[in-house]
Amino acid sequence: MSRTLPVQKNQYIDVNFEDLTHDGAGVTKIEGYPLFVPGGLPGEKANIKVIKVNKGYGFGKLIEIYEKSPYRVEVNPSEAHKYGGCQLQHISYEGQLAYKQNQVEQVLKRIGKLGDVKVHPIIGMENPWHYRNKAQVPVGERDGKLISGFFKPRSHEIVDTDESLIHLPEINEAIQAVKEICDDLGVPAYNEESHTGVLRHIMARYGNNTGELMVVIITRTTDLPHKNQIIEKITARLPHIKSIIHNINSKRTNVILGDKTKVLWGNEVIYDFIGDVRFAISALSFYQVNPVQTKVLYDKALEYAKLSGEESVIDAYCGIGTISLFLAQKAKKVFGVEVVPEAIEDAKRNAELNGITNADFAVGEAEVVIPKWYEEGNQAEVLVVDPPRKGCDEALLNTIIEMKPKKVVYVSCNPATLARDLRILEDGGYKTVEVQPVDMFPCTTHVECVVLIELK
Repeated sequence: MSRTLPVQKNQYIDVNFEDLTHDGAGVTKIEGYPLFVPGGLPGEKANIKVIKVNKGYGFGKLIEIYEKSPYRVEVNPSEAHKYGGCQLQHISYEGQLAYKQNQVEQVLKRIGKLGDVKVHPIIGMENPWHYRNKAQVPVGERDGKLISGFFKPRSHEIVDTDESLIHLPEINEAIQAVKEICDDLGVPAYNEESHTGVLRHIMARYGNNTGELMVVIITRTTDLPHKNQIIEKITARLPHIKSIIHNINSKRTNVILGDKTKVLWGNEVIYDFIGDVRFAISALSFYQVNPVQTKVLYDKALEYAKLSGEESVIDAYCGIGTISLFLAQKAKKVFGVEVVPEAIEDAKRNAELNGITNADFAVGEAEVVIPKWYEEGNQAEVLVVDPPRKGCDEALLNTIIEMKPKKVVYVSCNPATLARDLRILEDGGYKTVEVQPVDMFPCTTHVECVVLIELK
């Protein structure tokens, strides 16, 4: 017999919010039936409208709040577009940190069955605004003028934004300058419906510790109209500029960058430091967008690795070598593996840039390359993993259990897949010792963790 749902679509009901989802929506339950309501906060009493009902859960819209959370902050509707991508803009920073701390603790208990693991208080930022060193914004046209900014939620409608509160001021300035220069010169925006026009996206990258700026102009067309004037005006207007890149993306796609990139002016790369390690950053490089908190995260990973200088370390998912090169300063030897060939080229270049000779890098899937190293007798005492959001590949986890490195340092950007993987390692003979959450992305729901795992 099918269950009768306790709510109906378009019904207005009074609710108490008791939790937040992983993407920041308020959670309330009506006779055990969960409703997810964007904008609701735990502890609040409110009136909502039910807008969608599924068999096991539904969605609502916030209509009126009767009792507000002490963590709620009011966002001026005319300023809301400046928080593009910020799901937690309506929560004070203290409240955001409490939410992320609770999220980590709850998924470790619920998914990982790890109720007794020590979770340290989350490390937040002194100033949680203007931290992002990279932006890539879509360009459109309205009333005959170029606009750029963020897409409205669940749409491709651009909200014209002159300043983002999470981007560095130099990034905001660069995006605005390129948009205005292209507008003045009559460069048409790309139209995704008709697949016509020229300018698709503007990207800017900034070296926080070097003051070097890169601008990437992404077009549908092979040629950039008024190229020389654009270069002249950008270099005159942006004093930090070191690199102007043209990327060509001629496909009908939501992917931002195309396959072909050429230098229009200046260098192919800009440079930045994390701690004492210098990195070359190209238009296509993966590089952490919050360098202040990246240093915090990597210092903690280094502390957990407790290297004496005698250990071999394997860095799975090594990217452009950011963690590998940090570890190489203290290890005897570091082996990094990454599936993206361009990232490995960057890693080798970054090792050379820093005079680091005890780090080797290989292209391939970690779950294929690491067992091969193991067969060849490469017994690493410490293994570091920093996987994508989907977590570690099952074959890699099985390899770790078989290889039995004394210590695993897990850097995670997704508490749910982290908890799942920790459970597998625990069942395979490892002990989760401690977890350190780090707030890398203030105002968003994302939270990073560094975990120390030891062989039982």
